[in-house]
Amino acid sequence: MVSPSFVGAPRLLARTVLAVFLSAAFYGVPSAAWAQASDAPPAQAEPQPEMRENCPGLVARGRPPAFRLAALDADQVRLTFIGHSTFLIESPGGVRIATDYNDYLKLPGLPDIVTMNHAHDTHFSDHPDPAIQYVLRGWGPSPEERAIWDLKYRDVRVRNVPTNIRNWTGGTERYGNSIFVFEIANLCIAHLGHLHHTLTQQQLNEIGRVDVVMAPVDGNYTLDLDGMMEVLTALKAQIIIPMHFFGWATLERFLERAGQQWPVERSEVRTLVVSKTTLPASPKVLVLTGF
Repeated sequence: MVSPSFVGAPRLLARTVLAVFLSAAFYGVPSAAWAQASDAPPAQAEPQPEMRENCPGLVARGRPPAFRLAALDADQVRLTFIGHSTFLIESPGGVRIATDYNDYLKLPGLPDIVTMNHAHDTHFSDHPDPAIQYVLRGWGPSPEERAIWDLKYRDVRVRNVPTNIRNWTGGTERYGNSIFVFEIANLCIAHLGHLHHTLTQQQLNEIGRVDVVMAPVDGNYTLDLDGMMEVLTALKAQIIIPMHFFGWATLERFLERAGQQWPVERSEVRTLVVSKTTLPASPKVLVLTGF
């Protein structure tokens, strides 16, 4: 895989600007304790490479939803867009998962599982709360070792597919990002993380069939729009949720492009409750409120 050349501001400036942006977007939102994995990691196993035919196994501002929400039916999953690349995923059995967990965005309550990627510190934390049961870091201990997760916890399975990222000198960091796949209530939900390149057929096979995908659409810090459209077309998810954009202009540029291929729907809320039976008949882009 060949990573595109690095385009972006110096690291310090990028971190400062993004931190200010995220703080402003969520001003007044109450903080709550977040979570860190226990010292003993969950069992890990190589993901199966074959295509899984059955994989069960925006912009408006507002406050996050109340912590206590209606109970889910046995076939439902709740997705809440917290901001940037962070989502809260809730299973029918009450398992709470936070994606791209970091020190900037907080959500009420304590997740059971958090996933991270380390392209920027708005996608990871070095100091998660010790009470979190599982912290799944999307990068390996060295560039030669990829992170491999296959966690089964109550009614949830979480696995990952590693990808490369650009480093801050314009080179390639092997296995620096992970696409996390969540298998819940007979749904397959993929979070592309800080994806920097298109996917090989082997990676697509490891991901398998996807019902819902959260996709970074900034077109600059992550994958360019041509590449992202190629990835989303290949994944064939029924619901595409944009994330990792920087205001109206960035989002609208993606929506204009994606709208040539799929219908675009804008939600007035930041939460989606989805089940196998409520998936749209054909793919669509769904913009959840918040950034």
